[in-house]
Amino acid sequence: MAKKKSPGKFAVGSKVRVREGIGSPEFPEISIAGWVGTIVEVSGKGETLQCVLEWDDATMSAMPADYLKKCETGNLYHAMACLPEDHLDAV
Repeated sequence: MAKKKSPGKFAVGSKVRVREGIGSPEFPEISIAGWVGTIVEVSGKGETLQCVLEWDDATMSAMPADYLKKCETGNLYHAMACLPEDHLDAV
């Protein structure tokens, strides 16, 4: 059986790093540049391609307290994020 081709440049399981100048989707004032995670889902097409990431242990340990507090207050899960593919680079 042939392996299904990913719709973008990253496949599920790819390890990626957030590009410089990128803020959190929920809290744009908080930079997430340099954060590293593994793609767990890819959806959309073309310029609207979105990647769901699960942050790695080093990123989770280094998350700013302000970010964690905002996630807690907003009932958001801090261990994952959904970002446009063009905000990411391969690790």
